[in-house]
Amino acid sequence: MSEAAENFSVPKGALIGAAAIVLFAIGAGATVRLTGYGHSHMTPPAVVESVDLTFEDSPDGLVNIYRASDHSLVRSIHPGESGFVRVAMRGLARERMLAGVGAAPPFVLARHSNGQYTLTDTATRKVLDLNAFGADNLRAFSQLMPGPTVGTANDKQTNDKHKDGSQ
Repeated sequence: MSEAAENFSVPKGALIGAAAIVLFAIGAGATVRLTGYGHSHMTPPAVVESVDLTFEDSPDGLVNIYRASDHSLVRSIHPGESGFVRVAMRGLARERMLAGVGAAPPFVLARHSNGQYTLTDTATRKVLDLNAFGADNLRAFSQLMPGPTVGTANDKQTNDKHKDGSQ
């Protein structure tokens, strides 16, 4: 080996500077975490419509979705259908299992004033922004709401435009 490689040393000032940066980052993170100062939090828009739902797996592979208020069946999802609904609910059910919560507390499916849809687990307070998963996946959940499905009004406007030859 060369003599320069054997006598390699880092200047003391550089080590002190690096340690100061690391300590500052840890201190800033701890301050935000403990005090909430500097933490940004977005307030969700007003809820326009919501429904409390419970989900139950049946022995034959169906996922039955019930309105929590009167236990009326909203929809049954057959094996191979609505993969996104199944995956989203499995993830939320796993979090409930880790928290020691059963399937009894309902989930709240909500449509907000800005068109955003959220699914909130009332037991763990986990909130899924369903718009983040794309239009097709959003439509799978919006079909569980009592009102019109997402995309139906837009689809009608698009079809009407094409009928008259406009783009």
